[in-house]
Amino acid sequence: MNLVELIISAIYGVVEGITEWLPISSTGHMLLLNEFLPLQVSADFWDMFLVVIQLGAILAVVVLFFYQLNPFSPSKGKAGRRRTWRMWGQIIVACLPAAIIGVPFNDWMTDHLSSPFVIAAALIVYGVLFIIIENVRESKVKRILEGGGARPQHMAAPEVEDTNNLSELADSEAAVQRVQDMPWKTAFGIGCFQVLSLVPGTSRSGSTIIGGLLLNCSRSVAAEFTFYLAVPVMIGASGLKLFRFFSKGNVSTSEEAAILGVGCIVAFLVSLIAIRFLMNFVKKHDFKPFGWYRIILGIVVIAYFALTA
Repeated sequence: MNLVELIISAIYGVVEGITEWLPISSTGHMLLLNEFLPLQVSADFWDMFLVVIQLGAILAVVVLFFYQLNPFSPSKGKAGRRRTWRMWGQIIVACLPAAIIGVPFNDWMTDHLSSPFVIAAALIVYGVLFIIIENVRESKVKRILEGGGARPQHMAAPEVEDTNNLSELADSEAAVQRVQDMPWKTAFGIGCFQVLSLVPGTSRSGSTIIGGLLLNCSRSVAAEFTFYLAVPVMIGASGLKLFRFFSKGNVSTSEEAAILGVGCIVAFLVSLIAIRFLMNFVKKHDFKPFGWYRIILGIVVIAYFALTA
């Protein structure tokens, strides 16, 4: 057993656990990490590893949100269970666009658009979008306050502690403040935005969070629904990758199985921390720091690969 490869796999698990949930592109970071710290595995195994390691991250969502996701919980009562089934219906509806477009085109996108420059461009473009969207939301609130107009009733809700904080006020002005209150068309719209994540560097969580913000969801709702969407999407993608891997006649060695296992376990543990961090962060802050991070990283990537080409 190669200890070095297991350590490298653990590093991939850390990167996956952080970047899968923060809107900064997990696939983009994993592909870039592979440029500097590649695993000594076959091309087929690497292609499978890149997707299946997400199962560890998904398990963290199931653990942290088990009550919200469990429609059989007796403590919810009949109405609560009905709301949970409704939410699962919305999750399925939101997954349809990615399933219809992603299944036939995902491999093509990965094969043809996984260059560092495409990843960098996606990082920058969506980073700019995060900043623009948050600025527009804050400007809308600022105009209302400066104009002396009537403040919407749901604005500056009780959970807003600092009414001078434009970021919190802008978030409290969003129409959808709870996942269970999300309209069906909003769920489907967020699912359509998820299709954008087929381009490496976009970020699945980033695309759905942007969709949620544009469709008038609060930051917490956009992030939480993104986590829920990940469950069927990642399980389906991982299952498909495993099927294709073994259908080609590949047989995973004990070392490869250990590499995948270590990566998944570390991704699970780190995801527990990353998800809690993001949910606490968005209660008081906007997504602009992630936007700036994406822009800076994209510029660094372009500069590095341009100089080393």
